[in-house]
Amino acid sequence: MKKRTLSPQQLKRRKKVGMATLITCVTVAMVGGSLHVMELGSMRMNEMRAKASYDLEKVDSHIRAAGEDLHLQEWHEKKAVNTYSEAEARALLSDAMRSELNRMMTIPKGEFLMGTNLPRANEQNKPQHLATLPDYQIDKYPVSQAQYALFVAVNHYRPPLNWEKGHISKGMEKHPITMISWYNARDYCTWQGKHLPLEAQWEKAARGMHGQRWPWGNHMKTGNLNVYYKVGHTTAVDAYPEGASPYGVMDMAGNVQEWTATEFKPYPGADAHNQVFHPKKLDASYTAGSEDKERVIYFVMRGGSWKSDPFSAATYHRNFSLPNYASDFFGFRCAKE
Repeated sequence: MKKRTLSPQQLKRRKKVGMATLITCVTVAMVGGSLHVMELGSMRMNEMRAKASYDLEKVDSHIRAAGEDLHLQEWHEKKAVNTYSEAEARALLSDAMRSELNRMMTIPKGEFLMGTNLPRANEQNKPQHLATLPDYQIDKYPVSQAQYALFVAVNHYRPPLNWEKGHISKGMEKHPITMISWYNARDYCTWQGKHLPLEAQWEKAARGMHGQRWPWGNHMKTGNLNVYYKVGHTTAVDAYPEGASPYGVMDMAGNVQEWTATEFKPYPGADAHNQVFHPKKLDASYTAGSEDKERVIYFVMRGGSWKSDPFSAATYHRNFSLPNYASDFFGFRCAKE
């Protein structure tokens, strides 16, 4: 069979067709790959949305982490807000319930184990050491929204940012007050004739004399606390009776992270890197407050929260924040000598 010879014009045309075919194949492959990547990305976004703890369509108004809330809080402090009359605030709780929520527990004087030597614990929680305290009293429960409402009404004080039109959401009266800065918490305790607990006072009340890891003992019991988004919000301060400390103090693990009166510093003999104790000045216009404008300091926070992992709710774990921060997982309780 005689081999056919192609003319130069035919060779040129075949070359163009071959090049067009190659470009088409490459383009189809790239488009197909891009569509596959987009599909994987869409699946991942759907997974993330399913795990979100709030409606993503409401993200602009959602109360988020402390740093994000700082400017909202500053704006709120300058805004006029209507709130409860004293009579309305008192009516939020029965006399019996208000009396129970106002209870204080006596913590006897003496030594106790503070901190931890557990190898996986954060460095700021080390070393374990003996501390000694005189006897004192501490609130049985974190301060509830209804208790704080009376303080707001009597003192014409600014209500928290997350109260809609200056009022507590229905059914939240016994939930711990949140969106509270260190200064707000201090002012409430002063009004009560009390003070924010020292870090050591908080820890002894939570773990007893023998250094147990959680208020109820040394083994995690997830049914005893509200952590890790398992509920997705705060719970009533009396919702976990099995989580009581050795002294009968409630809700000292999870629910809300609680302010203390103690500045965040290393324990004596600690190997913790000093950098963690140095506040980060995130806002050039930030001042620590009217009483100490020259300093930017951290205060210790304790107990973990409904957002924390269970191990951050350990009795020895130290968290910290700048005192003018407030968030939907910040709360407090009071103490007195």
